[in-house]
Amino acid sequence: MTENTRPTDTEKEKDGGNETAQSILDFGSAMTRTPHGNVYCLTIIGQIEGHTTAGNSAKTTKYEHVLPLLAKLEESEEVDGVLFLLNTVGGDVEAGLAIAELIAGMTKPTVSIVLGGSHSIGVPLAVAAKRSFAVPSAAMTIHPVRMSGTVIAAPQTYNYFQRLQERIVAFVSGHSQISAEKFQSLMLQKDDMAADVGSVIYGEEAVRLGIIDAVGGLSDGLACLYRQIGEQKEKPAVQ
Repeated sequence: MTENTRPTDTEKEKDGGNETAQSILDFGSAMTRTPHGNVYCLTIIGQIEGHTTAGNSAKTTKYEHVLPLLAKLEESEEVDGVLFLLNTVGGDVEAGLAIAELIAGMTKPTVSIVLGGSHSIGVPLAVAAKRSFAVPSAAMTIHPVRMSGTVIAAPQTYNYFQRLQERIVAFVSGHSQISAEKFQSLMLQKDDMAADVGSVIYGEEAVRLGIIDAVGGLSDGLACLYRQIGEQKEKPAVQ
């Protein structure tokens, strides 16, 4: 292409397609332009990676990638709404909470859909969006805070665990319909898990308990997101 030659529409579409494909490969994300508005789809999968890098064979969601991306999506005039697709085993508690807090603080329309599972710290991630869905087969494991590696057996350590757990309980109860007391009891239940305390719940049960807003899949989540986008566009602009 010469210096004065402008790219054709076909070349633009090709470049856009290549960019989208690369975005899916790098971040598990894609932008879709629809008559309702521009929807950015972001996946949260595998293990939520924290300050320590996971093994090469592990699929991970890296907080250092997701946090600036969420900030960019919030500021972008090209993005009208964000769809989060979740299939995560959990992972680093503070990294997961950081992502969840940023999602909850977005003013853009947001919808989350739990597919497969959203376990452990994945529960706050699932409820962080303005509206949450779960497919009937989706699973969510709720258990007390755990930590691997060397732990100093001192009262201060146990106090830290307790305070961290209270932060998780407060976040989930503050962004869903379940009470802090009920969520805490699910964490400490003794009948569901063979080698630990906690609960394993599925899509319809998560809705019945008030953790997830509704049972639904992709079409339900998109319809809800489009409604939010429409309502957002109808609001008067802030001067």
